[in-house]
Amino acid sequence: MGADGTFERMWSELEPVGRHPRSGGYRRFAWADADLECRTWFVANAAERDLDVEADGNGNLWAWWGDPEAGNALVTGSHLDSVPDGGAFDGPLGVVSAFAALDVLRARGFTPSRPVAIVAFSDEEGARFGVACGGSRLMTGELDADRGRALTDAEGVTMAEAMAAAGHDPAGVGTDPERLSRLGQFVELHVEQGRVPLTTPDGARVWGLDGYGAPIGLASMIWPHGRWRFDFAGRADHAGTTALGDRDDPMIRYADAVLAARAAAERHTAVATFGKVSVHPNGVNAIPSLVQAWLDARGSDEERVRATVADVSGHTGSRTSPQPAVEESWTPAVRFDDALRDVVATALKPRFGAVPVLPTGAGHDAGILAAAGVPAAMLFVRNPTGVSHSPAESADRADCLSGVEALADVLEALG
Repeated sequence: MGADGTFERMWSELEPVGRHPRSGGYRRFAWADADLECRTWFVANAAERDLDVEADGNGNLWAWWGDPEAGNALVTGSHLDSVPDGGAFDGPLGVVSAFAALDVLRARGFTPSRPVAIVAFSDEEGARFGVACGGSRLMTGELDADRGRALTDAEGVTMAEAMAAAGHDPAGVGTDPERLSRLGQFVELHVEQGRVPLTTPDGARVWGLDGYGAPIGLASMIWPHGRWRFDFAGRADHAGTTALGDRDDPMIRYADAVLAARAAAERHTAVATFGKVSVHPNGVNAIPSLVQAWLDARGSDEERVRATVADVSGHTGSRTSPQPAVEESWTPAVRFDDALRDVVATALKPRFGAVPVLPTGAGHDAGILAAAGVPAAMLFVRNPTGVSHSPAESADRADCLSGVEALADVLEALG
């Protein structure tokens, strides 16, 4: 079976897992049933290829071709979890392509000179416990072990409890310097997200890889980004009997903050989104006592992001007692290793020509590893619309197979 056949088989196996029957989007949340089914799929595909599989203390899955103790490992892969009602490609494309690329390399008769690993990082999206790239952040020490174990989901279940219920010992959570020291380079393949403005060789201004006419792109950097919790406090009361002038309604301040975030982002040339909100007591006929909302803000540099959040922070707290937003996570700008990117670009050139290099506003495990000192690179597979974190996320199958060949070419050049 060729690369297209193995890709199709693996894709069809994963496609129904965690897919919501009404929305068509995916709900693969860390340590929940769909995520565990994805993890089982990973182990089965590794075993099929005679790869040694291990789960590290943070729940990241590793499939080894060669001896992991030898060090200087060449690692590829991505993640299998999703945002609520996410698309099919964000994460799984990188894992499926990694297995398919290994098949291509073996069909070519390639034998690596160092260990090669395929990884599926745990809880990359942070959809359940609120911190993105949980598995890689814990491994690198970016996320404190005790804080990670204590993170809770919407039902009050801690990460430690969820891990234990899934059969994983949470005592192993935390920084893993020995594992990090064995990693020589990491290459992550991912579907394109958004449409970054690019300039073609003839000087034309186009949007994204589709406008450029390229199935494959290379990442230059990840924008700085973070998540903040805003608490809007008020006074619970009856929605039908309380005069408008007597109300202390925190929903009004939340609504003001939503509009302020949009205006601040435009003012500072950044992006900002209130995408999650929790209302207490959450009754249709009750004025809320508390509205909690989470802001995601990103930009090309830290100053823009911080200025945006600062402008919005004046809208939080209560009517009489403003309070600052709570920063729940922050990721500085990450610039990928220039030398590695040049090697990757050279490896891609015979098949794809000079591929475009573009920044991304999306966070990735590759960025966490790069910030921890592991040379990392990212390949993007064309997404015609750029839509992501949505059931409408898409990539043509021919482009996906080009991604497999591209990843195989890169691994062969580096391995």
